[in-house]
Amino acid sequence: MNMDNFIQNIDINNDKYVVVGVSSGPDSMALLHMLELNLKCKLVCAHINHNIRIESDEEEQYLKDYCNQKNIIFETTKIKSYTEKNFENEARIKRYSFYEKILKKYNSHNLFLAHHGDDLIETVIMKIIRGSNLEGYAGVKTYSYLENYKIIRPLLTLTKEDILKYNKENNIKYYIDKTNADTLYTRNRYRKYILPFLKKEDKQVHLKFLKYSNILQEYDNYINYQIDKKINNIYINDCISIHELNKEHPFMKKNIIFYILSNIYNNKANIIKEKNILDILKMTTDSKPNYIINLPKSYIAKKEYDYIYIERKKEKKIKSYNKVLQRTNKIDDIIIELVDNIDTDGNDVCRLNSKEIQLPLYLRNKKDGDFIEVKGLNGKKKIKDIFIDSKMPKDKRESYPLLVDSNNNILWIPNIKKSKYNVKKNEFYDIILTSHKEGEKLNDNKKEKQ
Repeated sequence: MNMDNFIQNIDINNDKYVVVGVSSGPDSMALLHMLELNLKCKLVCAHINHNIRIESDEEEQYLKDYCNQKNIIFETTKIKSYTEKNFENEARIKRYSFYEKILKKYNSHNLFLAHHGDDLIETVIMKIIRGSNLEGYAGVKTYSYLENYKIIRPLLTLTKEDILKYNKENNIKYYIDKTNADTLYTRNRYRKYILPFLKKEDKQVHLKFLKYSNILQEYDNYINYQIDKKINNIYINDCISIHELNKEHPFMKKNIIFYILSNIYNNKANIIKEKNILDILKMTTDSKPNYIINLPKSYIAKKEYDYIYIERKKEKKIKSYNKVLQRTNKIDDIIIELVDNIDTDGNDVCRLNSKEIQLPLYLRNKKDGDFIEVKGLNGKKKIKDIFIDSKMPKDKRESYPLLVDSNNNILWIPNIKKSKYNVKKNEFYDIILTSHKEGEKLNDNKKEKQ
C-alpha cells in the first residue's frame, strides 16, 4: 500500500526537527515509518510510558532500540502516578505537557500524531453525546494550530484496517494495548459496538465523517473571522463591554464568549463547559448590577454595571488605614496632592479653609455607617450609596480614600464628591488638594509646586 501522498505535501515550515508522538502501537508505528520515508528533516520520537501495564517498560525499550537503529532521536518520560479520578483526562494533560517540552527543546513547531479515520468517528460521536460547541463537534482536525506549534494528523483519511495492512506489508512490529478493548472506557464501547455497525452500512463511512468535520471547521473558521473583526470593540483589557456584546445576534454572543474563554485557557480542550458560557450570557441581561460567578481553574467572571471582567480569583483582605495627609499621597491608583494653585474646580479639586476644620487632615478608607454632608445638599448621604451611584467596582470600595479632619468629618471623596466644607474659588481658602488616577493628568490644570 503506497502512503507517500499522505505525507509528502505537508508543510513543516522548514523546521530542522519534527516531533512524533509514538506509543509503540500500530497507528503511531505506521506514522513513524511513513515520516521516516518521506520527510528529509530530523525525526524526534516522543514516547510516554504511562506505567499502567506490565508491558509498558518492554514497549519503551523496543521503541528506544528501534529509534537507535533508524537514527531517530528518542525522548521518553515515565509517569510515576496519577491523582485524578478521570485517568484519560489526566493522561492526556501529562502527554501534551511532555510533547510541548520536547517541541521547545528542539525548537520545533510541528507535532505529528497518529489519529486515524476511526478515531475521528469515535470522537465526533462522543462530542455529540456529551455536548460541545461547533469546533468540538468537528472532532479531531488534520491541522490544529496552537500558540507555538501545530498538530498534524495525516492519517485521518485511513481506517484502522488500512493501517494494519500497511504494517503487514512493511513488516512493522508493534504492540497492542489491551486496555483499548476494555469497555470500562466510553471510547472503547463506541469502538466495539458502534463502529462495526457504521462500517457495515458503509465501508467508507470515515470519509463521510471527515467531510462532516471539514464542513463544521469551515463554519467555525468563518465565525472566528467575523469575531476577529468585532472583538476589539467588545473585549478590551480583560473586560467585556456588555453594551457592545448585546448588539450581536444571540448565536454570535455565545461564540464570542467561547472565543474569549478559549484564549484565556490557551485553547486547552475539555476546560470550558456550555454552562460557563450560558452563565456569562445571563450576566449580559441580568438586572443585578454587581455579582460574581466561578469559572474553571480559579477564574471568575465579575459583572460591574456595564462590564464583565474575566480574571483570576484574588485572595485579598482589605486592611484599614488612617494616614496623615502628606504633600503627595498614593492610595491604590489614586494620587492626592497638596498644591499651591490650580485653575479648575471639579470633583478632582478640594479647597478648604483651615479655620473651619480641625487639623491635621487624614486619608482613610470607608467604615460602616460613614456619611458625608454633601456640598449644596441640605442633608447627609451614605458613602456606600455614593459609591453605588458612581458605579464604583465593588472590589475598590473598601480601600478607596476619604479625606477627613481630626474630628472625623468627611471633607472630600477624591474625584467623586465634595462636602459642605469645600469653599469656592472666590471665597477664602488656604488648603488646595487635587486628585487623579495614576498615569492620568488633570485636565487643563496648572500647578505650581514647591
